[in-house]
Amino acid sequence: MRCDVTDEGCSALASALRSNPSHLRELSLSVNKIRDLGVKRLCAVLEDPRCKLEKLWLMKCDVTDEGCSALASALRSNPSHLRELNLILNNLRQSGVKLLSDLKDDPRYKLETLYYL
Repeated sequence: MRCDVTDEGCSALASALRSNPSHLRELSLSVNKIRDLGVKRLCAVLEDPRCKLEKLWLMKCDVTDEGCSALASALRSNPSHLRELNLILNNLRQSGVKLLSDLKDDPRYKLETLYYL
């Protein structure tokens, strides 16, 4: 939860996770201003087949449909791990939510729970 992480902090976090991606299963960056750029930086980790992250919480992080698009793309490239994604209290429109809910409804992907209101 809130620890003043910004999109720049996500860059450092992504670098650390890429160097040792296999242990972290849950990550909460909620109530931080990581925005779409920070989400894109995290997506580089999610795309890595060594990533085992199962739960990602990004509540109230100023994410928009652009961030949803990046997340959907990352999950399509590595569908085997993320099971829960929380995007509550962000600036999402129907088009961004649809990109992710389509993945949730597709049995090829592991995403089981999507929070977005």
